[in-house]
Amino acid sequence: MTKPEALEILKDLASRYQAVETKLDLDQKQIQLQGLNDQMGAAGFWDDNTTAQKVSKEAARLETFITAWQQIQGNLAALQEFVTESSEDEIGEFVNEIEQLNKNFDHSENLVLLNGEYDTHDVILSLHVGTGGQDAEDFCQMLQRMYLRHTEQQGWKANLIEESPSDAGLKSAVIEISGDYAYGLLKGEHGVHRLIRLSPFNAKSLRQTSFAKVEILPAIEQDTELDIAESDLRFDVFRSSGAGGQSVNTTDSAVRVTYLPLNLVVTCQNEKSQHQNKATALKILKSRLAQIKLEQQAERLEELRGDKLDANFGSQIRTYTLQPYKLVKDHRTDHEHNNPEKVLDGNLEGFTQAWLRH
Repeated sequence: MTKPEALEILKDLASRYQAVETKLDLDQKQIQLQGLNDQMGAAGFWDDNTTAQKVSKEAARLETFITAWQQIQGNLAALQEFVTESSEDEIGEFVNEIEQLNKNFDHSENLVLLNGEYDTHDVILSLHVGTGGQDAEDFCQMLQRMYLRHTEQQGWKANLIEESPSDAGLKSAVIEISGDYAYGLLKGEHGVHRLIRLSPFNAKSLRQTSFAKVEILPAIEQDTELDIAESDLRFDVFRSSGAGGQSVNTTDSAVRVTYLPLNLVVTCQNEKSQHQNKATALKILKSRLAQIKLEQQAERLEELRGDKLDANFGSQIRTYTLQPYKLVKDHRTDHEHNNPEKVLDGNLEGFTQAWLRH
């Protein structure tokens, strides 16, 4: 990197900072953070554990946001001064810092774009096998690994709620992902994904196209966030199947909840108790209704109508091509990556950033 190139990058970052500065509202966020800290310091704060966790999580999110932008502002000013006063031979000392600042700016700028109703929420991620037989089942498992690796790289936490394995891979899975802005950053993954490759399940190694559907839902914790009439719900209890906890397969602990107006069904059997499975199933149901509400922009649950998207030809949002060439392409944003193995190993930031800006 030459001195003129370094100065141009810093000039561009300074321009982008000026454009976003008014949207940051750091002074107001400092006031909000102080108010939350006052709440956490009050006597009896942890008596209501659910509310306390929500407040403390919001305080941590605000503090991280404020600190990140303060550091960007300080580092940008310092690097502009150092690079301006440095000789061409000394620029190499600042290359790593400039690249890191650029990366931090991109990440923090994304968070400014996340102002949707549920963008700060955790995620309920569901995977469903589409057309393509064994290849599709294998692809579904590849996507599960991709999202688990991405979760790890982001410093988030993953909790497997439901999994239906097959001989070739995976038929379906439900994963709860917890982390700052998890829903906001992953919501663009919602849709049908397509894989093109030479099939490992075909004796002639013919090229095979397979599909899987990814469902991204905001995790809904509080009943007040989405009001569901008790009369609209039907609960069924049955015996769990497959490997699970100590009491799984010995008691009727699995729960199926149906939202009658839409005939929307959610099943949970991974927890050991019927009570835990019921709570988890309700959480996923509320998350699905919230996603439908966002997509339909409906004001009441009575107005919701969920169109189903089939996981087959013509409906994909992204294609992972391994043969005859290597390319991952998002068909909505036209963002591409020429190393599918890296993407399938969890490197999704380019796609999530492109979707946010799109």
